[in-house]
Amino acid sequence: MNRASAILAALLALAVPLSLLAGRVWIAPGETANAAIILAELRLPRAVLALAVGAGLGAAGATMQGYLRNPLADPGLFGIAPAAALGAVAAMMAGLTDNPLALPVMALAGASAAMALLALIAGRSGGIALFTLAGLMIASLAGALTALIISLAPNAFAMSEIVLWLNGALTDRSWREVRIAAPAIALGIAVLWQTRRALDALTLGEAAARSLGVDTRRLLWLIVLGVGLTVGAGVAVAGIIGFVGLIVPHLVRPLTDRRPSELLLPSALAGALLVLVADSVVRVLPLMTELRLGIALSLMGAPFFLWLLLRLRRGLE
Repeated sequence: MNRASAILAALLALAVPLSLLAGRVWIAPGETANAAIILAELRLPRAVLALAVGAGLGAAGATMQGYLRNPLADPGLFGIAPAAALGAVAAMMAGLTDNPLALPVMALAGASAAMALLALIAGRSGGIALFTLAGLMIASLAGALTALIISLAPNAFAMSEIVLWLNGALTDRSWREVRIAAPAIALGIAVLWQTRRALDALTLGEAAARSLGVDTRRLLWLIVLGVGLTVGAGVAVAGIIGFVGLIVPHLVRPLTDRRPSELLLPSALAGALLVLVADSVVRVLPLMTELRLGIALSLMGAPFFLWLLLRLRRGLE
């Protein structure tokens, strides 16, 4: 474990118990009875889900930036998150929400369809340019179809439900969602972990990486599978939570030697920490209704993205 991972692990050890105590109703250490039920059935599964979703998004972001060699790369660029959202919205529109498994299953099906389409379009050549264009096409198509479904909503209530879900949140999540998402995210991170050495070689260029024995087609398939599992499972249970995969690699990169292999674990830990802290903050804000987690992270991520663009522009001048 490198220095960045050790620091982030220590911060997580502090943040997890604090997140369990924080909320509209604060729980003092030592309280029993109702407090135990709140902790075990409401706050603990929500915290575990925040850690899992954040870790998956952080790992996916670090992998994508390493693969595309672009510091502005984000998991949404693959089109997997929009496709997963499309599957979930289709489930809502079809009236399948009475079945608690229908929405996450449809979201994972959407993510799987995007993965298959990515592999079909870009898998033969394994080229980064074609892969990026294919991801942009899938994201655009999924976004257009989602907008179409929203416009066809039969009533304002259905439209409101869809829009609220798309904004992303961990409100009212239980151990059922943890059982759905956590295994898939853990498997996705394990798959992405297998790409770390190849990503290091890829920093020298595609031709140099091939000369070092990197199978670029296998690398592409591993990345599609890993990002599909991490991002798709996260969207399936929490909706769209943006900017995590973009922000956290930049925050932890100065603490590492900047190699993709050294960035993967710290980015997963930083993503888990960011989502956990953000979810704790939205719970304690004095608002009539809880601020959606996706909105809170977007409000933070958009200025960060603008600052990053300005910094890159100054570097090119």
